[in-house]
Amino acid sequence: MQKMIKGANIGLASLSDNVGSVVMSLGWSSPTGEGDADVSVLLLDGDGKVRGDADFCFYNNPVVGNGSVQLLGKTPTSDGEEDRISFDLDAVPAEVEQIVVAASRYGGARFGDLDDLRLTLADSSGDSLVQFSVEDAGAVSACVFGELYRRDGAWKFRAVGQGYASGLAGLATDFGVDIDDDADADVEADADAAADADVEAEAESGKEPDGPRGGSADEPDGQAGSPAVPAPRAPEPAPAAPAGTVRTPSEETKPRARTRTARKKVTLPRAEKKTLAENDSWRTARLFPLSALKNDRERETRATSVLLSVMTQVPEFGRRLTAGFGAPAGRMETFTEVSLPHGDSPRRPDGVIRVERAGKLWTALVETKTNGNALKPDQVQAYTDIAARRGYEAVITLSNDVALDGTPLVDVRIDGRRKHKVALWHLSWAEVAHQAQMLIRHEGVGNASHAWLLRELLHYLQHEHSGCHGFQNMGAAWVPVRKAIDDETLSQGDPRATEVIESWERLVRQVCLGLGGELGHKVLPVQRAKRGTDPRARRAALADQLCSQGRLHSELRIEGTPGILAITADLRTRKLRTSIEVPAAERGYPLSRAKRLIRQLAAAPADLHIETLVEGGTGPRGTLERLRPEPADILPKDGAEISGFRLSLFKGMGNGRGNAETGFIRSVDEAVDRFHTHVIAHLETRGTRRPTAEPAEAR
Repeated sequence: MQKMIKGANIGLASLSDNVGSVVMSLGWSSPTGEGDADVSVLLLDGDGKVRGDADFCFYNNPVVGNGSVQLLGKTPTSDGEEDRISFDLDAVPAEVEQIVVAASRYGGARFGDLDDLRLTLADSSGDSLVQFSVEDAGAVSACVFGELYRRDGAWKFRAVGQGYASGLAGLATDFGVDIDDDADADVEADADAAADADVEAEAESGKEPDGPRGGSADEPDGQAGSPAVPAPRAPEPAPAAPAGTVRTPSEETKPRARTRTARKKVTLPRAEKKTLAENDSWRTARLFPLSALKNDRERETRATSVLLSVMTQVPEFGRRLTAGFGAPAGRMETFTEVSLPHGDSPRRPDGVIRVERAGKLWTALVETKTNGNALKPDQVQAYTDIAARRGYEAVITLSNDVALDGTPLVDVRIDGRRKHKVALWHLSWAEVAHQAQMLIRHEGVGNASHAWLLRELLHYLQHEHSGCHGFQNMGAAWVPVRKAIDDETLSQGDPRATEVIESWERLVRQVCLGLGGELGHKVLPVQRAKRGTDPRARRAALADQLCSQGRLHSELRIEGTPGILAITADLRTRKLRTSIEVPAAERGYPLSRAKRLIRQLAAAPADLHIETLVEGGTGPRGTLERLRPEPADILPKDGAEISGFRLSLFKGMGNGRGNAETGFIRSVDEAVDRFHTHVIAHLETRGTRRPTAEPAEAR
C-alpha cells in the first residue's frame, strides 16, 4: 500500500491491474464517540466546474454520473467509522475530467475535533492501494480529502487535504454548484430553548422578563408570549422528506442555503390504503409466497432467486448491493443453480451475478445460507478455486451471520501463484433488508413499480418462514459463559468469553442496521479505541471485562439525538439497561431545567429512571412516576451545578439456546426499540442537524 503526503499524486494503473472500479474510504475517530461528518463528491469538467447541480453527490443524492459514483454509506471499524464511496472509473462520463471527494461537519463542529482523519483507496478485489492521513485539518467545517483526475486517458489520484472555513456551501459554490441563498423560514420560526428557560425561570421568581416577551412559566416551551424577534435555534428533527425533497448538509449559522437539483424520486405512499378484505383472516396475495417452504434447502433456493431477481429489476437496489464489491455500473443479469465443472463432480453455486459494461464482464458466484445455518468452508473454498480458474472476479457469501473486522466468517486459502485474484465478500440478510428499507421508506427509487417490488422483497425477508431473519444465535459458548458467571468460575483468558464478545458485537451491529432502516438515519456502534488497535486485542480486553464484571456493554450513536444510547446486559442480575445522558439547558434556573425535561417525557413510561448528573458524580434519582408531580425532587440538595440527566429503562433478559432466535436477542431488540420510541424520540435535540432543502422545482 502506497502511503502519500499532502500534494502527492500517483497513477492508479501503476498500483494494480484492477482499477476499473475502486472504493474510497474516508475515516476518522472521536474521543467521545460522537464525532461525525458527511461525505460529498463533485464531478467536474475540464474547467473545474460541475456540468450541473446533478453532479453534486451527497447523502440524499447518493448516485451520480449515470451510476458511476455511488455513496455506500458508513460502516463501523475497529477504531471509529468509515464512509465509503464506489467509483466505476470506466463508466465515468467522458466530459468529467476530475472527481473531488470532500466531507463536511455541521452544528459548529470542526474537523480539528476529530482524530485520525484518513483516506484509503482500494481496488475492485479489495486490496488497499493508497493511504493518506490528513494531519492539519484545523478549525474548518469542510475538507477536500483527495481527488481522482484523468491524464492522457488514465486515472490518477492526488492527496489534497484542503480545508474550507466557509463550509460545504462555500466549497460547493467554488466548484459551480447553484446555491440559493433565500432565507429559510424554519430558522426564524423556531425560538431558542435556552431563552425559553430564562423567561420561564424569571416568571417563576416573580421578575419581569427583559424585552417584549411575557407569559407564564407553566406555558409550553416556545409559547410564553410572542417574541418580536425570536432567537434562532437548532431545528427540531425534521420529518421524513417527501418525494422530490433533497436534503443537503450545512454548517452555517446564517439562514440555511438550498441546493438545487433536478433529480426526482418516486416512493410508495406512507399511508396504507384501507383494505377491501372482509375480515382479518383474508391474506393479501404476495408476489413471493412462503407457504410452500418445507426445509432449509428450499428456503435457500427461494431466497436466492427472490433476491437476485429483484436486483435485476430494480437498478438502484442491485447497484447498491454490488457497488461495494467492485462491480461496474452496467447491465446486470442473475442466474440460479448454475452447474460449473470442478474435479470429478460439478459444483452448483446458489447463484451467479454478471454485470456487463462496454463489452467487459464482471462475474460473482453466490453462496447462500438461511435459517441460521453456517457457511461451509469447503464449499466457499471450492467456489473460490472455480472463480480463479475461470477468471471470475468475486465470491459473495450471504447468510444470517454478520462479519466483523479481523474475524473472517470463513478461512479461504489463496493460491499466490495465480495471477488472477478473486475477492471474497460477505453480505448479511440484515444488511439486504436495511438497504431495501432505506430505498423504499426514505430515499426513494425512480419507479413506483420498483418500489412495490422492494416492498414485496422486504415482506418476504421479514416473514418468519423465510429464514432470512439476520443474526439469530449467540453461539455455543453463550450458555456455558452465563453459567460460569453465575458460578463465579469464569476466569480471564477463557476463549469462550471472547466468542460471546464477538456474538454481542454482531448483535449490536444488526440492531444498528434494523433501527437505521426504520429511522432513515445513520445508527452506528461507538468505538472509543484509538486508531491502530488490533480488533482481536480489543475483543480480548472486553472479554476480560466480561469475566470480571459479568456485563456486556455497547454504545450507539443515532443521528439527530442529543446523546449516546448505551446498552448494558448484566448477566448476573439478568437485566438489560438502555440509557442516554442528555445535557441540561445551558441557561435557566435548575427547577426550570427539571420541569422542561419532565414535560418532554410526558409520554415516556412511568418506570423510566432519571438520575441527575453533576460535576464529578451523580445527584438525586427517581422514577418518572414519582417525579412528575414533584420535579424539584431531582435537584441536588447542596445546590451543585447540574450538567445533565441520565435516563434509563430496565428490562428482563430473555433466555434460550439452539438454532432458533434466542429470547436474549429478542429482548435486546425490544429494549432498544422501546427506549428509542418512548424516550429518545421525544427529547429535544441540541446542536444543528443537517437541514432539509427543497429543489427549485418544488418551491
